Amino acid sequence: MKNFKSFETERLYIRPTNEEDALFLLGLMNTPKWLQFIGDRNIKTLDHASMYIKNKIIPQLHRLGYSNYTIIRKGDNTKLGTCGLYDRNGLEGIDIGFALLPEHEGNGYALEATYRLQQAAFEEFGLNHLSAITAKDNTASQGLLVKLKFKLTGTVVLPEDTETLLLFTNQLG
Repeated sequence: MKNFKSFETERLYIRPTNEEDALFLLGLMNTPKWLQFIGDRNIKTLDHASMYIKNKIIPQLHRLGYSNYTIIRKGDNTKLGTCGLYDRNGLEGIDIGFALLPEHEGNGYALEATYRLQQAAFEEFGLNHLSAITAKDNTASQGLLVKLKFKLTGTVVLPEDTETLLLFTNQLG
């Protein structure tokens, strides 16, 4: 497999999600906050998680050079969550997103990882604009986006969905 970029911060490794992350992703995608704020992707078995990685994450990685990343704590190699740059149907430009396992929330990991990925988007992947979407009641994610200098610019309803989401954007420069 082609060698895709990974990133580091003081406390974290941020590397492309791969099939070895299937069990971790299965757990993350079935947490209450994921289901409430991101949505049920119908990932209920290890095979479903593996197929999701193979059919959704890896193809975008090969097509664009970036996709979903697994966030790993340096001290003990614990997988904490994910962040990513997504080419999302119905959204102009690239969407940045993040999610952590509940037991790792509140430690600044999402901000640290997403800040580094945003930096890579602008400096290494050549993007000059990022979008981010959140559920209207997901105030924690909205607060993180504001810390990353995103501005609330409107609302959007994604294709094949009915929920109106808040749309945030961030421009380079």
